[in-house]
Amino acid sequence: MTSNQIRECFLEFFRSKNHTIVPSAPMVVKDDPTLMFTNAGMNQFKDWFLGNSQVKYHRVADSQKCLRVSGKHNDLEEVGHDTYHHTMFEMLGNWSFGDYFKTEAIDWAWELLTEVYKLDKDRLYATVFEGSEQDGVAMDQEAKDAWLKHLPAERIILGNKKDNFWEMGETGPCGPCSEIHIDLRSDEERAQVPGVELVNKSHHLVIEIWNLVFMQYNRKANGSLEPLPQKHVDTGMGLERLCMALQAKKSNYDTDVFQNMIAEISHLTGVEYNADGNTGVAMRVIADHIRAISFSIADGQLPSNVKAGYVIRRILRRAVRYAYTFLKMDQPLLCRLVPTLVAQMGDAFPELKQQQGIVEKVIKEEEEAFLRTLDKGIKLMDNIIKNNAESKMVSGKDAFVLYDTFGFPIDLTELIAKEHGYTVDLNEFEAELQQQKNRSRNATAVEEGDWVEVHPYSATEFTGYDSTREENVKLLKYRKVKAKNKESVQLVFDKSPFYAESGGQTGDSGHIVFPGGEKIEIVNTIKENGLPVHIATAVPSDPAATFTAEIDTARRQSITNNHTATHLLHKALRETLGTHIEQKGSSVTATGFRFDFSHFEKIDAATLRNVEKLVNRYIRENRPRTEFRNLPIDEAKAKGAMALFGEKYGDTVRVIQYGDSIELCGGTHVEATGNIGIFKILSEGAVAAGIRRIEATTGENAENLLYAAEDMILQIKSFFNNTPNLTGSIKKLITDNDALKKNAEEFMKERAITLKDTLLKSAKDINGYNVIAVKGIFLPEVIKNVANLLKQECNNTVFIAATSHEEKPSLTLMYTDDLTAKGSNAGKDIREAAKLINGGGGGQPFLATAGGKNMDGLNAAFDKLIETATK
Repeated sequence: MTSNQIRECFLEFFRSKNHTIVPSAPMVVKDDPTLMFTNAGMNQFKDWFLGNSQVKYHRVADSQKCLRVSGKHNDLEEVGHDTYHHTMFEMLGNWSFGDYFKTEAIDWAWELLTEVYKLDKDRLYATVFEGSEQDGVAMDQEAKDAWLKHLPAERIILGNKKDNFWEMGETGPCGPCSEIHIDLRSDEERAQVPGVELVNKSHHLVIEIWNLVFMQYNRKANGSLEPLPQKHVDTGMGLERLCMALQAKKSNYDTDVFQNMIAEISHLTGVEYNADGNTGVAMRVIADHIRAISFSIADGQLPSNVKAGYVIRRILRRAVRYAYTFLKMDQPLLCRLVPTLVAQMGDAFPELKQQQGIVEKVIKEEEEAFLRTLDKGIKLMDNIIKNNAESKMVSGKDAFVLYDTFGFPIDLTELIAKEHGYTVDLNEFEAELQQQKNRSRNATAVEEGDWVEVHPYSATEFTGYDSTREENVKLLKYRKVKAKNKESVQLVFDKSPFYAESGGQTGDSGHIVFPGGEKIEIVNTIKENGLPVHIATAVPSDPAATFTAEIDTARRQSITNNHTATHLLHKALRETLGTHIEQKGSSVTATGFRFDFSHFEKIDAATLRNVEKLVNRYIRENRPRTEFRNLPIDEAKAKGAMALFGEKYGDTVRVIQYGDSIELCGGTHVEATGNIGIFKILSEGAVAAGIRRIEATTGENAENLLYAAEDMILQIKSFFNNTPNLTGSIKKLITDNDALKKNAEEFMKERAITLKDTLLKSAKDINGYNVIAVKGIFLPEVIKNVANLLKQECNNTVFIAATSHEEKPSLTLMYTDDLTAKGSNAGKDIREAAKLINGGGGGQPFLATAGGKNMDGLNAAFDKLIETATK
């Protein structure tokens, strides 16, 4: 069974036991202050267990995405090095809320494992709680009695409070648990050491696969226990470990859960998988981590420097570091693995498929950023290790330089140090971190020269709200920057019409012109620690000379159109969907913009069209811009101006108003909405849990999109002789096509009947088998229909076809039911013959097909099929 089949089998089993199958809760926890991530299957039912909300279903089953990388459940450092630890894993579980209890839970667990999954009963062990005098709880006789129906007493093991008494927390529901363990060792190893001696002894092949928790007590604040008014069952079985048992593997990573991903990693890196070497560890780390990273992002947790976001960034960077060090990958790899993960798990977890684009993009951006710092950081770490050979200690200061300058998580530094037999002075690191916590981190691998001061520095005056051209500009300072072997120059002016990238709006480009005719291109304008920096192609020949700064006005106009459109879109969304809509981020460029906002569901096409029409109405109304500069923030709020997510505001602010659209904003905006021309939505989708994104464009870009759509329609019309009723013509084409398909199918059936009758006349007896064979050029559908007709009409018959279609060879082998009942297997027998046409195939015992590339081998394959089928 594949992992997908194993998961589905579990759910179907409990569906047959009247359980409601619920989807996995998000792996990212949003409403529980005690958890960042779901680390157990019961998390989503916590309110039910605690009685905080009404139980919806009394019997539930699911497959829950879990992540264990922080707190007491932290398996991160073991991942990749052993055979069974993971960051993200699936927990198969069934629950009873005041319904069935121990007997049913144990009986069903045994039934599923031994009768459905067909696990060897002799390899299974159960543990039950031995009791606790301290808590006044006796040995769990009820569970033991239930197990005695299935297991001999010597394979039922008493466990202590640590292993066999589960508690939600210091207080709350709790109870004894019964674990099911399996011994996956060889028969020889089992003969030498009984499995009973290795249960709960951390043996990698004698492992727990299922834990049945029986919640029957409530732990009070004083530590005492009281019986719960209703008894509950909470079980959890790791899918990965179950797959290892069912697929007869010695490692979770050898199952199909991970092997497809490991194969893809090997393919993309050109490195063969070696389970025992460092490359094997690296591939296992990556195969594990890509799951945790992708599911977290799909569930709404983007990598960041704080809390849950930092955990995801740490996992991602750990995977990148292993790829970089052991697989020699200095280009993004993880983002290229997402399609393989989606193919493997997208059907079971559709949110992964739905968020695939965002997941790939976020991972790629994170990889690119970290790879830029990783090379320098590891080289620095090598020097640190070399310089501290005697002490075998990495100082906290050195560790902090790695953390602050190169973005190294401290645990990554510890990992590298550990590989060299070194330790890290964590106390000194924490002291450095505390002293410099407000210092800006340089998280790039850019070589920056020193600033060269030309004129005394004073704050740059931004004149771009009122002007696109500024004369008599002075260069205050400059420096050279080298990145990716490309050199650029950063310039700081005393005044500038260039808008520096901020607030989601991209920076201006243009040029500066000197009196002597020298012209230098400005490719971008950014802010660095509040300083407007102009990215130029060269240093002026006379840095002290004054010059004229001119922005690219056409590009600025497009940017301005798009930025104003974000305000109008915000207004339209709130008017259409409700005031819960809040902007959560934006990116405004010359070609379009993206607008992120809070909303709980996909916007349907009709509503989205209404939003688009409303924005265009605002544009046609030609609403004039009302601007308030340096307005006290309290006055701005009194006017109803909206403060946007993630923005910081001072005591005075700038307010932009178009009619009843009023926002705090420092960007550039049109004088009147009519300047925008036209607004067009390109797409709407999810960014994260509860956050949607609209991508749109305006002006000339939107106009060109409409022209492209119009041209497409005209082209399609030309295919239908420029009919005035294009929709009707397309519908007629579809109807006619369906009719032709039906006629073709009928023809195929008739052709198959004719061919079948002809072939029956040429049947031969070979070794007691009635053999019907055909070679030639035939449509595959005809041959398949012939096979099915012969199967229905004949006994003791073998049908063999070696045919071609469109110069591609194919083989077909069919056995009648009486032959398959005697052991004939077409799916197996066709494989050797398929090799002769450089192909492969398979199918059912009664019917199998194979395709290939080698036409010259078709006759030999035909002979091989006859030989194999008539032995």
